[in-house]
Amino acid sequence: MLKIHEFGQIELELILAEQRIESLSEAKDKLQEAYKKLQNDETELVRTLNEKYGAGQVDLNSGEFIPVK
Repeated sequence: MLKIHEFGQIELELILAEQRIESLSEAKDKLQEAYKKLQNDETELVRTLNEKYGAGQVDLNSGEFIPVK
């Protein structure tokens, strides 16, 4: 009877592990989609800023925009 109980415990642990893997996989998929959206938003922001100000760089220390010559 003890072995049957152990077998049941192992099966339960496997079910819980599979549920956890599924949950982690779903979380990973959501993060990947959020990352792709962030990349698209960044690309759009760069495009918008280039249209408005032209090509250049920002000095992070001073916040000054330095246009490309």
